[in-house]
Amino acid sequence: MEAGKMRTREEILAFALSFPDTYQDAPFHDDNWQLVRVKGSKKAFLWTYEKEGKIWLNVKANPETRDFWRAAYDVVIPGWHQNKEHWNTIILDGTIPEKEVRQMIAESYDLVTDSPTKRIYEAVKKIPKGHVATYGQVAQMAGNPKMARAVGNALHKNPDPEHIPCFRVVNGKGELAGEFAFGGEGGQTRLLEEDGIPVENGRVDLEKYGITLRE
Repeated sequence: MEAGKMRTREEILAFALSFPDTYQDAPFHDDNWQLVRVKGSKKAFLWTYEKEGKIWLNVKANPETRDFWRAAYDVVIPGWHQNKEHWNTIILDGTIPEKEVRQMIAESYDLVTDSPTKRIYEAVKKIPKGHVATYGQVAQMAGNPKMARAVGNALHKNPDPEHIPCFRVVNGKGELAGEFAFGGEGGQTRLLEEDGIPVENGRVDLEKYGITLRE
């Protein structure tokens, strides 16, 4: 690869396929169009095609960074043949540093794979040892204060209890969840007490052990 720049379709596709649960697709029966999708949702986060003698890439863009990339590089333009509010097109002419091409592809992957449940789990991971958060606080941390009920639903389906400490989540009064959620009677109490958080009458003292969110 020359001078730290990504120029070939093969390099781009190899990088995109290094993300978890991705696969390559040619949906138009035209080898010029090679997409990388996410398994499950089948959503594409990278479109690659040759146009005017160069490789062009379409990537999903966060509204917060979309215009930054367009202003930073003449060869980043509003999405060609796609929604220009949500997609950018990158023309690989060798002027964009490799790390920034990689960053734009990574941002696209993150946007396509994002889901409320994923954000809830990421928020729960941020609750520090020795503290608890309420359902409403987790919802706020996950970006939508109105989805407290969704927090409860997601935590009851926790796919990785070892790394997603949902036992640190309580209701707005500090009360514990239903016992079924943690392997039987006393499960959440035991986990909290092992974490250094006393439970009295099925409740945690939120003033002492609850987290505080910045406004």
